[in-house]
Amino acid sequence: MTRAEAADRPDDGAPKTPDRLRRRASRLLSQLSARSDRLINEGLAQVDARKWHYAVLASLQDFGPGSQAALSGRTGIYRSDMVGVLNELAERDLVERAPDPDDRRRNVITISDRGRRRLRRLDKVLDDLHDELLAPLSPAERDQLVQLLTRLLDHHARAS
Repeated sequence: MTRAEAADRPDDGAPKTPDRLRRRASRLLSQLSARSDRLINEGLAQVDARKWHYAVLASLQDFGPGSQAALSGRTGIYRSDMVGVLNELAERDLVERAPDPDDRRRNVITISDRGRRRLRRLDKVLDDLHDELLAPLSPAERDQLVQLLTRLLDHHARAS
């Protein structure tokens, strides 16, 4: 439990945060996001991975090979950070780089067989972490939550 979490509960365990704060979706999303990030980052670190590794491998598996710029757009990883992520993945033989036949200045990134196996392992790790994160929700509630969050995110992505 973090200091902020501990500060939200007196000795008897009852919430001491004002109701008007507990009813604010933005605050709830922010707090849950922080807890989710911590859970996912710590869980992936236990298997020597990072969330950006997963994002790149998943993108390559689902959409096929791509340039560093394409991967940046698909994953939300800044272009300046993408090189470092790809270096880490290439050092582990999880991706392969090859010159783009249409533009020799660019590389095309492809997931390797080892990367596919690693992705399947990370899928299992993330499934278990999400079970922990969403433990109080039924399967139907989990699906509904994902649908609602997706709708909100899609709306705001279109608006920006």
